[in-house]
Amino acid sequence: MPTKTKGRYETQASPNKQKSKKERSTGAKILYILKNIFVWLVAIAAVAMMIFTIISVTTFDRNERSLFGYQMFIVRTDSMKATDFDSGDLILTKRVDPATLQEGDIIAFRSTNPENFGEVVTHKIRSLTTTQDGEPAFITYGTTTNTDDTTPVTYEYVLGKYEGYLPKVGTFFTFLKTTPGYICCILLPFMLLIIMQGVNSIQVFRQYQQEKKAEIQVEREQLAAEREETRRMIEELTQMQAQMVQNASSTAMPSDTYGENGNSADSHTADRQQGFCLPDTNNQEEKYGE
Repeated sequence: MPTKTKGRYETQASPNKQKSKKERSTGAKILYILKNIFVWLVAIAAVAMMIFTIISVTTFDRNERSLFGYQMFIVRTDSMKATDFDSGDLILTKRVDPATLQEGDIIAFRSTNPENFGEVVTHKIRSLTTTQDGEPAFITYGTTTNTDDTTPVTYEYVLGKYEGYLPKVGTFFTFLKTTPGYICCILLPFMLLIIMQGVNSIQVFRQYQQEKKAEIQVEREQLAAEREETRRMIEELTQMQAQMVQNASSTAMPSDTYGENGNSADSHTADRQQGFCLPDTNNQEEKYGE
């Protein structure tokens, strides 16, 4: 039902409309929260990919670098697939005293074989031996082929003892080092963040413009209402003034009328009421004429 407030009518919103507005507001809040969560997840993933790429480039497969004595290497072949790890796995090794190593231990070492000289190899120790110079060394082999390596591994080439592995993580980091990996895992997420932030900024700017327009419209409506109210008050005042003039004219005394002799008719009437009658000069003249 419409209600009148200060000369203007205001319409009360129905319960269904209020419920609909509340549901839209709740849905908008949920969508806003989900969008923020997605943006943060993409940002965290992009930053994590960048950090992992830096770590993989500067740390993995670097003989001279370690963290608290630990090193990580990416497995390149399936020479140990039969018993331990596969190609593409990421293995973790720890620096130890080579003198403490025993048969059956898996070690990472720099190869001295002519076909892969200088590469990091992770094989199992078959036995302990000594070189022609009398230096202690290890005879190593790959469990897949069960074939001994060409040259024994002396202590100076041992990098560390195998501690564990992460399956296929090495493949992922190898992909990160490539151009497609950089584009897919780092560049695209950051581009997506930039685009989303740009869209969000445009939406915020448009919302700001709509709010300003709404405020201006409200101010215009208020000014129009105030002008209408002022015009109505002026009309009411004009009508009241006209009514007051009409009432004053209807209640005012009638003006005096005077005869030919200058005596007012009212005073003549009052004299007659008091018993004083003026002589009728016209009748006397008629008598004298006869």
